[in-house]
Amino acid sequence: MVKGILLVLLGACSFGILSTFVKLAYADGYHLGDVTGTQAFFGALMLWALCFFSRKKIRKKAPAPHTHWAWLMLAGCSTGLVSVLYYQCVKLIPASMAIILLMQFVWISMLLELLIFKKRPTLLQLLAVVLLIPSTLLASGYFQSEQNELNPQGLLYGLLAAFTYALFLLLNGRLGNDHHPLRKSALMISGACLLIFILFPPFFLINGTLGGSLLKWGLVLAAFGTVIPPLCFASGIPKIGLTLSAILSAAELPVAVLMSSLVLLEPVGLDRWTGVCIILFAVILPNLENLKKPNIFKQT
Repeated sequence: MVKGILLVLLGACSFGILSTFVKLAYADGYHLGDVTGTQAFFGALMLWALCFFSRKKIRKKAPAPHTHWAWLMLAGCSTGLVSVLYYQCVKLIPASMAIILLMQFVWISMLLELLIFKKRPTLLQLLAVVLLIPSTLLASGYFQSEQNELNPQGLLYGLLAAFTYALFLLLNGRLGNDHHPLRKSALMISGACLLIFILFPPFFLINGTLGGSLLKWGLVLAAFGTVIPPLCFASGIPKIGLTLSAILSAAELPVAVLMSSLVLLEPVGLDRWTGVCIILFAVILPNLENLKKPNIFKQT
C-alpha cells in the first residue's frame, strides 16, 4: 500500500516539474519543436529499450493482445498534442498559470463523457466544477493588476492543452488495456513522436543542436515526462486503486506552482496559493464518494 502511494506521488510530481524545465530550455534559446521533439524522441527510445529488456515479462503477462498497435499509436497523437499545446502555453504565460489552465481537464473530461457516453455528472462532480472555475481566477492572480494582461494566445493554448489532455485520458482508459503497460506506453509515445515530427521536422538530429544543452533538456523531459510517470502509475495504481490514485495525482499542481516560484522566481502570493488549494479540493472532491467502494483496479 505504502509503495503504491509513493509510486503514484512520484509520477504526479514528475509531471509537475515539467513546466519549469521547459521554461529553462526556452531560456537557453531552444524553440517549441526542439523541446517537444527531443522529449518524444528520447522518451520513445527509453521506453522501447525497457520493452526490449523486459520482453520475456511482457510476453508472459500480455502474450497476445487483440488491440492493433496502430490504434495505440493513433491514440498517442493526443498526448503529442498535449505537449505541443501545453509547452506553447508555457512559452507565452507564467508556468504557474499554465499548470492551472491544464487542470481544467477536470470539467472538460466530465463534459466529454456527457457528450460521448451520455454519462451524467454526479452532484459532487458538479460541485467540483462550481469550485474550479472561480478558484482558477484566484489562483491565476487575475485580480492582481499586474496579472490582468496575460497573453490571450497563451490562455487559449492552455485551454486547448486541457482539452487534449482530457481526450488523452479518455482514450488511454478505454483503449489497449490488453497490452502490457510498458508496451502500451511505448506505442503511444511513438505515435506522439511521429505527430510532433510531422509538425516540427527533427532538424535537431542533423544540425548539431544536440551538441549543446538540448541533449540535456531532452533527456530530462523524456525521463520526467514520458518514462517515470507511466511506469509509476502502471505499478502504483493496481496497488492502491484508481480512486486514491486520482486524488494523489493532484499533487502535480502544487509541485508545478512551487517549482515555478522557487526556480523561476514567479510571484505566487497567499491569494494564489489559496486558489491552488481550492482547485486541489475540487479535483479531489468527485473521488471522495468512491473511496469506500470496491475498486476493480485494486489488487487483493
